[in-house]
Amino acid sequence: MDSVCRTISELDALVSECRACPRLVAWREQAAREKRAAFRDETYWGRPVPGYGPPDARLLVVGLAPAAHGGNRTGRMFTGDRSGDFLYAAMYRVGLANQPTATHIGDGFELIDARVTAPVHCAPPDNKPLPEERDRCRHWLVTELELLKATVRSIVVLGGFGWQALLPVLAESGWEVPKPRPKFGHGVEYELAPAAADRAPLHLFGSYHPSQQNTFTGRLTPVMLEAVLGAAARAAGLPGCR
Repeated sequence: MDSVCRTISELDALVSECRACPRLVAWREQAAREKRAAFRDETYWGRPVPGYGPPDARLLVVGLAPAAHGGNRTGRMFTGDRSGDFLYAAMYRVGLANQPTATHIGDGFELIDARVTAPVHCAPPDNKPLPEERDRCRHWLVTELELLKATVRSIVVLGGFGWQALLPVLAESGWEVPKPRPKFGHGVEYELAPAAADRAPLHLFGSYHPSQQNTFTGRLTPVMLEAVLGAAARAAGLPGCR
């Protein structure tokens, strides 16, 4: 764990200052300068995007990386792009958010007993981080799980990239990951036993990523995503979640 990170807020602040990956730094800053035409009058965040949600979350959603004109623009994970629109509307419908839309910081959007994060915190070219960039960013996710260990009970992983990135993190963070490793698939569920006395069993769920490629083709529908989120919320012991 990063020794200076005693709280989630401290972690988020440090994440937002990271410049460890030259290719990602160059790309995120280029996107912030050149902008998309629809957002030409906006000031882009252009920095690593920290996780979002309460420090005592019982459910963690793990994506891939911020979008160049989504989180890299707004400064908040899954905010300001169509993937985020799809995800947060589903989280609202199952009782994990206070409103169905998230457009910008200060819009009143809040997550309820849930937090969203990613294995890579900078927007990558073509939405494809390199393996070494994923690995260099890993310690942030290890630290995040350490800080959430007292409360987190379920994790929903969005997509195969996040799944492959998360499993070694879980093994490093005090949970037993079976061998062979659990396979990713939409709707899969595994229970991981704690390997340390201060952890509880962890329910791991897989879902297709809410990318436009998946949602526009019907590979992932709102009902499908809500079913996974609802099951994860119930496994986490969240009252009132549908």
